[in-house]
Amino acid sequence: MRILLSNDDGILGPGLSILEKIARTLSDDVWVIAPELDQSGASHSLTLRDPLRIREISEKRFAINGTPTDCVMIGVNHLMKDVKPDVVLSGVNYGANLAEDITYSGTVAAAMEATLLGIPSIALSQVVNYGHPAHWATAEHHAPTILKQLLNQSLASNVLININFPNIAQKEINGIRLTTQGQRQIEDELEERTDPRGKKYYWIGAINYNGMGDRGTDLEAIAHNYISVTPLTLDLTHYQTLEKLENVFC
Repeated sequence: MRILLSNDDGILGPGLSILEKIARTLSDDVWVIAPELDQSGASHSLTLRDPLRIREISEKRFAINGTPTDCVMIGVNHLMKDVKPDVVLSGVNYGANLAEDITYSGTVAAAMEATLLGIPSIALSQVVNYGHPAHWATAEHHAPTILKQLLNQSLASNVLININFPNIAQKEINGIRLTTQGQRQIEDELEERTDPRGKKYYWIGAINYNGMGDRGTDLEAIAHNYISVTPLTLDLTHYQTLEKLENVFC
């Protein structure tokens, strides 16, 4: 099995080295193609107005001065074009990718791009308490078994998997739950400052979340110390509304 790894924390992100350890329990043909710098929050963006450069670090290991989506696109269509990957793993992200996080996440976006290119893909994230060490051992210990089980399944062509590991030691995990994407109330913190020349500028600060999630959601699973496994689809159509509007426009 040929595996492509990417992330949004950058080529030096600690979670990427954890993911490489995880991937090597599955295969010895592992490629790493990741952003040169931190691209957290890049979502599914492409670099369209600047040239992209590839830096070869070592055999099968590359850094690209672009987004996670750029990395997967260049990896699949250029660097690995002769023998494309069988699966793309993205992460392990430093921080949760739950509920609304999914729409911002470069980690999930790398998996989305792979899915668009017809390659099974899985995003992995380690929930953290920012400012404190991450429980990387939790993801490293539990991920191989979960990945082996998932890779034995035949997923629909427009589906990717989003995995989140709770912010606890590996022995405290209560189990695994299949979940839906949760929803929270979000309050973005916008901080206004003034530069030395008296001009105002702004920092997008911490995002304050309100709500622990409904039953069966990724939020609820993490809150109760379960690993969350969520199938996501690239089809954003809301079919109930589509059916309702057919009575209006048809």
